[in-house]
Amino acid sequence: MKKILPKQVVKIVKQANKQKRFIIFRDFEIKLKSPDPFGATIYAQFPGAVWHVDHIDQTAIVIRETAAMPPPSEIIIRTHYLRSATEKKRKRQRGRWRNGKAKAASNFPLLRSETQKSSSKHFRNRLFFFSDSQNLCHRHLETPAQFPRHTPSPAKVQKPSPPSLHQRFLQKLLEPSSPPHPPSSSKPPNYTPLEQQVLHLKAKHPDVLLMVEVGYKYRFFGQDAQHAARVLGIYAHLDHNFLTASIPTFRLNVHVRRLVNAGFKVGVVRQTETAAIKAHGSNRLGPFCRGLSALYTKATLEAAPDLGGPEDGCAAESNYLLCVVEKSVLGFGEKGNCGVDVRVGIVAAEISTGDVVYGEFSDDFLRSSLEAVLLSLSPAELLLADPLSKQTEKLLLNFAGPASNVRLERVSRDCFTSGGALAEVMTLYENMCVNSPSDSMQSDDLTENRSQKLVIKEVMNMPDLGVQALALTIRHLKEFGFERILCSGASLRPFSSNTEMTLSSNALQQLEVLKNNSDGSEIGSLLQIMNRTLTIFGSRLLRHWVSHPLCDQTLISARLHAVTEIAESMGSCNSVKNLGHVEEDPDVSIVQPELAYILSLVLTTLGRAPDIQRGITRIFHCTATPSEFVAVIQAILSAGKQLQQLNIGDGNNNTLHSNLLKKLILTASSASVIENAAKMLSSLNKDSADQGDLTKLIIASEGQFPEVIRARKAFKLAEEHLDSLIDLYRKRFGMQKLEFMSISGTTHLIELSTDVKVPSNWVKVNSTKKTIRYHPPEVVTALDKLSLAKEELTVACRAAWNSFLMDFSKHYSEFQASVQALAALDCLHSLAVLSRNKGYVRPVFVDDHEPVQIQICSGRHPVLETILQDNFVPNDTNMRADGEYCQIVTGPNMGGKSCYVRQVALIAIMAQVGSFVPASSARLHVLDGIYTRMGASDSIQQGRSTFLEELSETSHILHSCTEYSLVIIDELGRGTSTHDGMAIAHSTLHYLLKQKRSMVLFVTHYPKIASLATEFPGSVGAYHVSHLTSTDASRNSNLDHDVTYLYKLVPGVSERSFGFKVAQLAQLPSRCISRAMVMASKLEALVNSRIHSRSRKELLLDMLVIGEEQEQLMAQPHDCPHQEYGVAYKDFYLNLKAAIRDDDCAKNFLLLEHARSIAKKLIGRSMQYGITCKSRSPRLQR
Repeated sequence: MKKILPKQVVKIVKQANKQKRFIIFRDFEIKLKSPDPFGATIYAQFPGAVWHVDHIDQTAIVIRETAAMPPPSEIIIRTHYLRSATEKKRKRQRGRWRNGKAKAASNFPLLRSETQKSSSKHFRNRLFFFSDSQNLCHRHLETPAQFPRHTPSPAKVQKPSPPSLHQRFLQKLLEPSSPPHPPSSSKPPNYTPLEQQVLHLKAKHPDVLLMVEVGYKYRFFGQDAQHAARVLGIYAHLDHNFLTASIPTFRLNVHVRRLVNAGFKVGVVRQTETAAIKAHGSNRLGPFCRGLSALYTKATLEAAPDLGGPEDGCAAESNYLLCVVEKSVLGFGEKGNCGVDVRVGIVAAEISTGDVVYGEFSDDFLRSSLEAVLLSLSPAELLLADPLSKQTEKLLLNFAGPASNVRLERVSRDCFTSGGALAEVMTLYENMCVNSPSDSMQSDDLTENRSQKLVIKEVMNMPDLGVQALALTIRHLKEFGFERILCSGASLRPFSSNTEMTLSSNALQQLEVLKNNSDGSEIGSLLQIMNRTLTIFGSRLLRHWVSHPLCDQTLISARLHAVTEIAESMGSCNSVKNLGHVEEDPDVSIVQPELAYILSLVLTTLGRAPDIQRGITRIFHCTATPSEFVAVIQAILSAGKQLQQLNIGDGNNNTLHSNLLKKLILTASSASVIENAAKMLSSLNKDSADQGDLTKLIIASEGQFPEVIRARKAFKLAEEHLDSLIDLYRKRFGMQKLEFMSISGTTHLIELSTDVKVPSNWVKVNSTKKTIRYHPPEVVTALDKLSLAKEELTVACRAAWNSFLMDFSKHYSEFQASVQALAALDCLHSLAVLSRNKGYVRPVFVDDHEPVQIQICSGRHPVLETILQDNFVPNDTNMRADGEYCQIVTGPNMGGKSCYVRQVALIAIMAQVGSFVPASSARLHVLDGIYTRMGASDSIQQGRSTFLEELSETSHILHSCTEYSLVIIDELGRGTSTHDGMAIAHSTLHYLLKQKRSMVLFVTHYPKIASLATEFPGSVGAYHVSHLTSTDASRNSNLDHDVTYLYKLVPGVSERSFGFKVAQLAQLPSRCISRAMVMASKLEALVNSRIHSRSRKELLLDMLVIGEEQEQLMAQPHDCPHQEYGVAYKDFYLNLKAAIRDDDCAKNFLLLEHARSIAKKLIGRSMQYGITCKSRSPRLQR
């Protein structure tokens, strides 16, 4: 605590008075008696010096509490200073309080002081007192009893004067802010008309953060204002009954995205009438009519009106809305305490692209299948149908944690019992059929009805939980107006099918298929290496291909044929990188119609256009702007015309051999798509579309949009009438050059000189020294009519535009199919570009009847190869179901074991995606799944330790894998003691070999596990990553090695892991490493002595083998003289063997003595009977 002497305070006061400022005391205690000679008196006490001055302005000091002490119960500060009359006059002109409203908070004690001048020589000071009760009082300036008195008490105490207007205003502001609810039932608050609208809207949408349009601003009220101030960094203040904050209208898009990304459901409330319409309506004296015009969440933001588009740079990412419904196999109560094995139903809808995925599957207590869904789709929003089990709750809450920025909303499915979900879904499709446009051609109606029938058939075949999830999704999207997207059958597909490989959640994470494990980005993942797409929608489709590889050999071969044909065509045309200089004109024929050239040209054109997949979906939702509509349809039209130059539809053209390529090109360049696109573009004025002018956008005819034609005629008549008024004024004033003029946004002004007399009812707008500008009453009336006609024209044109967009829904399915074909062509072109990399080869898949096999020659890791360039060491892999189908890999730390097994898995994934692979040759059997158990991590939120996590993942593998699966297990058992870990690892591998017979890559540091190669000869191979060691003779030859990693897989078992080399690389202290080496030397010596002792015993036991002659002696009949010798020999053998095996010294000694006595008898009998002792026991021979 700082101590300040009174003299120092006087000096501070003098300086403050000169600068006419208040004094702030920080972090010290002050007690002052002496008055200041300049007339200012300071008296303040801060007990304990634990309060800090947080804010000061002309009339306020805010004391902020700290963690050391709660706010003071009573603080008194009084001060006054001299002011000149000029300064007080300036202050009155600026306003009574310069800063407007105080930054008051209910938790902060706030103090105010004001000086009033009663005469030229005398001053009257007011003292403001503030305590925990939040009461503000005022009294005459008196010294409190607890302070030392420094002035004599006045003989007569005057009565306090009533508070001034400024003081009453301060008192009102100092009251704590309260919610917009009446503080008491006896005196309800008096709400303004705007506040009544806000209350009504908030009651209808309690979970929505509302942005209310008020003039040129969007305002937040109440709790929404607090959230907006925190997220947007804007100022919130009290206004009437509400805390409020505001933003300008032109910043709406930016702030809505920020609020949505913060996890809020944001609603925009707009004025549904303009000033011109309101002035001529029945509500001209009331407030503007307002209504909720748009609703935004993370999953619906890109499809929403006015906000679609890749402004945040994440256009390639998906924004799925995932609805999860669960049903326990065993049944669970209201709290979901059971539910170990469950059935899970999902529906995922990408609103901006129209992609709808459904599925139902069984899941274990780890919820591995549900986790794989989350990792594959990466949803932006979760819709949870209560009730859910605890395991599912933990997984979903962990996925939607604060770091993930995923929005979560809960819904109830109690009403969906006994077929209620299917009935609600069918109701939606029936309404869509009834409300479909009827003014279209018959062929369009037939196409639309056929599509809806396909969707209904697909829904009828959906599982029960999938239907429930679909019904909940429909109910949720109705609030946004996007439920129509679920009626389109173009993208309704199951999440997984028999034609796709199963990639477990661990495989996606641990193999870094979609994102890396360091920062969660796409950099360094398999997807980044394979992604050479030129369009945004093609990149999204490639992500799906990589996370869902094919397991149908026919489909894989079709992709490989297409990729091969495109890659071969690239050899005769220009590189893709050089196509940026080509001018794209769909009407100009290309001289060299090579496949790769035209594909590159089309995809480059689409890459510079907007995201057409999201664009056609926004058109389907009727949220697209005119400029966006023209750009999207024009891009599809141009791409179709360019692809038609390949003449694929010509029966005589056999230049393409890939059926998949032919199908995709024909779909993308469909004649009906090109015809409909050209027809729709011909109905619009492109210049007006670019300017966003709806009044001139649609080229209307008498039979189409008659309301627009009538509104345009009315607007033209109003314009002509207004323009005709200028002729009237020219004649009146005799000025043939008189014209209307506009100044500062005010139009149709009549400018006359000051000496010209005008009628008294003319309105003077502004003037100069020589001229005056007027608004005649006739002009005011004509302007009013013109404004009304313009608003009516705008309304009619907006309705016509919405109707125009609704007509597009008849063609949505074929446009979406065309865009999906273009996306597939982009993916195939990307794989063809990848195939031209050095060292990439087309994989060969064996027939299904052949044994499962993985034969890779000189395989390389596709990601690390790009980093290491030519320094990567390739490795071979040879695994067959009828031969060696398991490899046990050992080796030193950082030797490349994990890199090798990941390499095999990634090559298999790339091959089944339809891509070339980094190897000199690859011969594979189609795998149905890849399962991995790698790394070490715990799950604190789900209450699982590292070792439990390891065993849980291993359990999932053992239950899920088949003989057509690839299983990768890396260092199983390291999370527990050595004996337990090795035993579990040994038994797990034994189970895989004996029961499952999957393709297994097993990485371990336990050399003992390699003994399974002798138990399963020919089926299990022991390998290690080779290395070179150089030993310094002056050091411990067993421990201190300089290791050179060769990264080559060779047969054999590595006995050492060289952990001290890794410790040196990790820069552990040298003393720590030295101590560890000493301890390792002692442990190794102890283990070696035990091994040596055990080996000696095994040697002795091996020598104690009963020979053939001894067996004959022991088998003699009882009456034979040799029978007694055989019995004695048997007793000798058993006693000696027991003595060697027993570790008890006393018992060992007795057994040896007994064996020695028997040996003496045997030697004597052998001499008596003439038997030669050929026992290999050294004791018996001696």
